[in-house]
Amino acid sequence: MLVFLGKRAGYYVVLLLVALFISYALASASMNPRAYFEGRQPRPSAASVEAHLTELGVNDHTPFVRRFGSWAAGVVTGDLGQTIDDTSVNDEFGRRIGVSLRLLLIGTIVGTVVGVLAGAWGAVRQYRFSDRAITVISFVLLSTPIFLLATLLKIGTTWLNANVVHLIDFTGEKSPGLQGGFLTQFGDRAAHLLLPTLSIALGTIAAYSRYQRATMLDVLGSDYLRTALAKGLHPRRALLRHGLRTALVPMTTFFAFGFLGVFTGAAFTERIFGWHGMGDWFMESVAKNDVNSVVAVNLFAAVVILLSGFLADLMHAALDPRVRI
Repeated sequence: MLVFLGKRAGYYVVLLLVALFISYALASASMNPRAYFEGRQPRPSAASVEAHLTELGVNDHTPFVRRFGSWAAGVVTGDLGQTIDDTSVNDEFGRRIGVSLRLLLIGTIVGTVVGVLAGAWGAVRQYRFSDRAITVISFVLLSTPIFLLATLLKIGTTWLNANVVHLIDFTGEKSPGLQGGFLTQFGDRAAHLLLPTLSIALGTIAAYSRYQRATMLDVLGSDYLRTALAKGLHPRRALLRHGLRTALVPMTTFFAFGFLGVFTGAAFTERIFGWHGMGDWFMESVAKNDVNSVVAVNLFAAVVILLSGFLADLMHAALDPRVRI
């Protein structure tokens, strides 16, 4: 198993390097940092613009190979460069990464667990009311874009706060100027985290429940499960030990590829709820033509997605002993 995981880790390192090169090349080719300075009032001189772009390492008059080599040398030493506003990309990266990880990790864990359980429950109770209810709700959620879902949650909570009872505050990561101890601070942050996490988790629940239901139905009709039941194994134990475990194997692949959609949805969610995370930073950086910041966000996305792929490989190996050989 260690050999298998070692090989997969090596593949992911190569993929990360390729992703970084492509990301830097596309950002350099499609963005025009010069326009950010030329649009200022008063307009800086051409010489100062040239000098500043060269200092940032994004001067389009410098050959691409030299720019990439300089940027890559900095990355090796842990320096992601400077933003177009002449601040440290590392500092901005460190400030925003915790914001995004809170949304991504909690939303993904909740969405995955609830989605798998809902899909398995629907398969076991096929065509009953609970199965049909889960199906209808899932398709409604799947057909609703995440930015619309987040906006609806925001509008609904705003209406309840104003007309019924003040439930929660949801804009930003925490209430400004809040005083109190650990429990007060923790409760406030949890309240602000509820709606953004729910907007991410709902779409994940809908998608996972559909896939899990389909894979579980295939397993329920298998010969080995019927044999286990015929030999007297308790139905619940047969479903959990032989049915659900086997049905989870293809879900590991879906988890690896589905994480990209979760990250994309988190970008919209951060913007809508006023969370200053990686997705919000990415949108700001694109608007400013900030090459170094865009590549830094892409680095974060690539690492998170490849780590999710490695975790999926680990779960696959744990669920299917044949993979370990």
